[in-house]
Amino acid sequence: MIPFPDISPFLVSVDINGHTFGLRWYALAYIVGLLFGWWIILRAVRTPRLWAADPPLTAEQVERFFTWAVIGIIVGGRLGYVIFYAPATYIAEPWRIPLVTEGGMAFHGGFVGVMVAGIWFCRREKIPMLSMGDLLALAVPVGLMLGRLANFVNAELWGRPTTLPWGVIFPGEAAQACATAAEACARHPSQLYQAALEGLLLAIVLTFLAFRRGWLRRPGALMGLFLAGYAVARFLVEFVRQPDAQFVSPGNPVGWAIQVGSYGLTMGQLLSLPMLAAGLWFLTRARKR
Repeated sequence: MIPFPDISPFLVSVDINGHTFGLRWYALAYIVGLLFGWWIILRAVRTPRLWAADPPLTAEQVERFFTWAVIGIIVGGRLGYVIFYAPATYIAEPWRIPLVTEGGMAFHGGFVGVMVAGIWFCRREKIPMLSMGDLLALAVPVGLMLGRLANFVNAELWGRPTTLPWGVIFPGEAAQACATAAEACARHPSQLYQAALEGLLLAIVLTFLAFRRGWLRRPGALMGLFLAGYAVARFLVEFVRQPDAQFVSPGNPVGWAIQVGSYGLTMGQLLSLPMLAAGLWFLTRARKR
């Protein structure tokens, strides 16, 4: 077992009348992830050799889209969490929906938000949608990695109990849940699994294919690989990730969101299946073209 490291959720903070204010690692992860995404997209569109013809958008268009991408991530991520993970809670208290400071963001919702923003922007600016999707696929993995690392620092979204030697003894609710269930308090550091698979691995593979293997000349290929790769990584990690409390009950201790007989899927797995299907479809289409 590995004790949880003594890391503050704040990078810098100040206490005022018993309340702590400051810059959280989680907020910094969003900021750095967005800036990296902006940078790598700019680099791609400023490198003509990567494209079969002219780059699909200009540097000025990248800067204009950046604002809409931020809105799509925040609005989509929050609404995704509300709709997919805690609808009953927010139907009863709808005024809490905008309170993102309470926590509660879902990647699948943020993905839909950016997709809607991208489709709208492409139609408005007459930009090829598949090429825009490829550029976004390049931009997302590093932000995902940083976000999962911030989840680990916050000691949230931890994994299921484990006896493996790299199990981490998370503090707070994780420790209380273990004590209540009379289980070993070491848990899978599922946030780190996701950071490695959804973030680091996908970032390396997609960047290599874009800048060294010319995949940006096949519109839709990088986007398809990202969708399929993320879906597979998330589906696998869900087996060791602790499900949200609202899905766990005495009759459903595993936390299935949908169950048929003795088999089931978590909400994360359920939402990843359409991404996998779409990713394989885009890959097949790009290969044929």
